[in-house]
Amino acid sequence: MIPLGLALELPAADGPNAVDDLVTRARAVADAGLASLWLGQVYDVDALTALALIGREVPRLALGTAVTTIHSRHPIAMSSQAQTTQAAVGGRLRLGLGVGHRATVEQRYGLRFDRPAHRMREYLAALRPLLDTGTVTFHGQEVTADTAGWSARVAGATPPPPLLLAALGPAMLRVCGELTDGTITWLAGPRTIAEHIVPALSAGAGGQHRDIVASLPICVTNAPDEARDRAATNLAFFEAVPSYRSVLDRENARSSADVAIVGDERAVEKELTRLADAGATHFVANLSGITTPEERTRTIALLGSLSARC
Repeated sequence: MIPLGLALELPAADGPNAVDDLVTRARAVADAGLASLWLGQVYDVDALTALALIGREVPRLALGTAVTTIHSRHPIAMSSQAQTTQAAVGGRLRLGLGVGHRATVEQRYGLRFDRPAHRMREYLAALRPLLDTGTVTFHGQEVTADTAGWSARVAGATPPPPLLLAALGPAMLRVCGELTDGTITWLAGPRTIAEHIVPALSAGAGGQHRDIVASLPICVTNAPDEARDRAATNLAFFEAVPSYRSVLDRENARSSADVAIVGDERAVEKELTRLADAGATHFVANLSGITTPEERTRTIALLGSLSARC
């Protein structure tokens, strides 16, 4: 079995304290025996800051962003924060990055979304030396980052955090294979991973190993039809995003619910094994919008018991 982790839902805005809530739930994930915990970046809680605080309170867990978008942070700012978080958590950070989506970037940030793969290539060309050596001199078409004469290294931020890229299309997968340590996918099932992700990533990497962190909706339940109905309702908005629509089409899936891993313990373990056989090297469970509270507890218990076998 491959290592198993959990995408932690972000706290509600009307709760008493978002950081306290995240730390409490992170402890429960660690106590259950899972290998990793991941936070997404939207517009509220800062994922890297939260992981730094979680990591100071919760030992052992690998911690990752899934994902932080590049348009909101210059490479020097991203390096500064990622290195600080890496020092805080004792080297357990995995930095997942993504370009976001056209509607988000243009509507929310008022920035251009032209040539996203090219922009990511330049962004990584600036970020990687900052993380590895603490200095960069890069002047590209889209990105400029220059720390000449000034150190950008953070003491204790070793080793540099592995870089993972949200990559589903051919151009982004080439960038991913060439310049990062692997990809983190969402809604990509076994067929997409085996027939599309693995070959494209391997080609970009020149045959060298790259991690494939696969994330899917998951629910351990005795009522699979009800769970899939919830997934179909709560995850439907992904189907209007071109990159996710494309990956669902590769799976011959009409909706996000069709790629969800749903069933009892035996059925879920079988599907996780299929993902591993397809080439996934790490699985991140996403329970948001699909599980009841009881099913959430049951799902985490199974993931913890399976993760213990790794």
